[in-house]
Amino acid sequence: MDPSLPWDVRVKDLIGRLTLDEMVLQMARGGALKNGPAPAIPRLGVKPHAWNTECLRGDVQAPGWATSYPQALGLAASFSPELIARVANATATEVRAKHNYFTSIGNYDDHTGLSCFSPVINIMRHPLWGRNQETYGEDPYLSGILATAFVKGLQGDHPRYVKANAGCKHFDVHGGPENIPVSRFSFDAKVDERDWRMTFLPQFQACVEAGTYSVMCSYNRVNGVPACANEKLLTNILRKEWGFQGYVVSDEAAIEFIMTQHKYTSSFLETAIVSVNSGCNLELSFSLTDNVFMKIMDAVTYGNITLETVKERVYPLFYTRMRLGEFDPPDMNPYNALNLSSVQSQEHRDLALEAAIKSFVLLKNIKNTLPLDFRGIKGKKFGVIGPFANNSKELFGDYEPYPDPKYIVTPRDGIAELPVDISFAAGCEDAKCETYSSDEIKELVQSVDLTIVCLGTGVTVESEGVDRSVLSLRGYQSTLLKDAVISAGGHPVILLLFNAGPVDISWAKESEGVHAILECFFPAQAAGTAITKVLIGAEEANPAGRLPSTWPAGMEQVPPMENYTMQGRTYRYYGSQVPLYPFGYGLSYTTFHYSNLEVNPSLLHPCETLQLSVNVKNTGLRMGDEVVQVYMSWWTASVPVPKWQLVAFQRVTIQSGSSMKVFMKVLPKQRAVWSENWIIEPGEFSLYVGGQQPFQITSVPSNILQANFLVSGTSRLLSTC
Repeated sequence: MDPSLPWDVRVKDLIGRLTLDEMVLQMARGGALKNGPAPAIPRLGVKPHAWNTECLRGDVQAPGWATSYPQALGLAASFSPELIARVANATATEVRAKHNYFTSIGNYDDHTGLSCFSPVINIMRHPLWGRNQETYGEDPYLSGILATAFVKGLQGDHPRYVKANAGCKHFDVHGGPENIPVSRFSFDAKVDERDWRMTFLPQFQACVEAGTYSVMCSYNRVNGVPACANEKLLTNILRKEWGFQGYVVSDEAAIEFIMTQHKYTSSFLETAIVSVNSGCNLELSFSLTDNVFMKIMDAVTYGNITLETVKERVYPLFYTRMRLGEFDPPDMNPYNALNLSSVQSQEHRDLALEAAIKSFVLLKNIKNTLPLDFRGIKGKKFGVIGPFANNSKELFGDYEPYPDPKYIVTPRDGIAELPVDISFAAGCEDAKCETYSSDEIKELVQSVDLTIVCLGTGVTVESEGVDRSVLSLRGYQSTLLKDAVISAGGHPVILLLFNAGPVDISWAKESEGVHAILECFFPAQAAGTAITKVLIGAEEANPAGRLPSTWPAGMEQVPPMENYTMQGRTYRYYGSQVPLYPFGYGLSYTTFHYSNLEVNPSLLHPCETLQLSVNVKNTGLRMGDEVVQVYMSWWTASVPVPKWQLVAFQRVTIQSGSSMKVFMKVLPKQRAVWSENWIIEPGEFSLYVGGQQPFQITSVPSNILQANFLVSGTSRLLSTC
């Protein structure tokens, strides 16, 4: 309890005062329901601790309202680490404020604590995986940069105290299936070592380097060994290679599934032994009081787990709690002053709107249909149709914080604020669209000057536990769109999409009757306001989101869910197939031109950092954001590598007619390849700099510049740089 002492001394002092029974209970009570919270130890002033909190993009499932920010995949589309850091920090503010209230009334239930099971940084490796929406997309580098921003934003910048602690999940080789064709609870992800190292691990290493306090081990096996009992993963890689000092918590029920689903062990005792010795600190069980980790006592008695190992596993649990401020005088911690006035504050609601606007991706815009002329639309008749047009529940996605309903704006509500005459028809009541009122849609569209069609997926179609089997929109949604186009008779039709995993909209892309397509993801509470501002091109509402995943052109481009090779997956390994929309794609209401690419030095030593600069000019008539993207390709690698890979990006705002010189760098580790170790090889490389991937059939109007550079010398281990 002495705040003048070093953290290590205090934690060891506390652990030294605990009985084995008490230590076991601290490891066994990670939640949920009857499994939590970790119990109080009154004789030592230790309070209960709720480990089970979700903070993906707002305070999820805690009692009371919370500001709801766009779903993670939409935030990733912003290509803005700065935005994600602010969303994470605002989330932590509300989590801490509500926690302060809950503890004041003695409430330590699920979702009242400060230890977050967020962010989700699994790779979006398959377009039909149900949890794509929770990720930051398909690229390990982008995911790592955004994970770093989230961790630092959530945990805050106080020199002594953590605002709320992050927990990166799901570790590892986790990206489907949920339920098609087999259950995630028993799935064995068989992965080549090079794919594991170059695709499935880098973003987790970035998360560790950012200072996350926690990592969650996943349900699946990795090459035959359950992740939560995988010594190579949890000890050799996570702790020994990367130097992780925090705690590993199991996914909910993942520890018991080692026995009941994977059949890897034959008893709870054996399961406790293998998971604790492999590196797991905390069991998150589903409402079990006599759960697996309660057998740790027997394992110590029998000599299968040492007392020293138990103390090592308990250490980061109490270290985290100390850094959250639990054992210091309350007035030392400024976060204790946060109260419920910060929840759904005007500042946070404004941020939710800004985040939604920055997440939208403009996929199509025939003859500059958008933005609409605000003066020209006055008095016009607008039709807003489709199952997502006025259904607030469909706008949030999974793991949604839920705000006070008065702050939720549907597309219909937002567009109704324009000086136009609004007509609305859903056509079908939900995303499954199993019954459809064709006459209602046709009649409405024939009576209006412009039609806005709102289609998508929603949590009933894609979410945790629910994979999709096809790329197509469910039910009669495609029919609804075609009916609208035919009935419009040439009048503008604008398609708004609310989804995470790619959908097959080939017809809409090619049809001259669909004038514009705006990908909205799951924009949450500010959906309608954000959409309306973008439709009319309000100030700072010029769309600049970029797709964080590849959209296949059809099911023939979709490999089997259970096959974990990266061949044919994501833009890095897509091969010669032409996608519907490529990773990094997105249009703007303005245009950009790139010039004067400078690379320095053009001849590098293996451990040297490459500096580059490029001029970007806004050649259009509107201010806009551009996402400058830098891709690198290897020409002489000795092992298989991606065809090219994102190695730098920066979102910048440029006034109409103005230019900006953008500076970026490529670190040595981004040139490394896996060959039993991370190796930096000499050879020739190319850089491609522009607002998109190089060599794309579906492309944006701006140009791409190329520069080559050489790395001299001999191959060397990355670890020696």
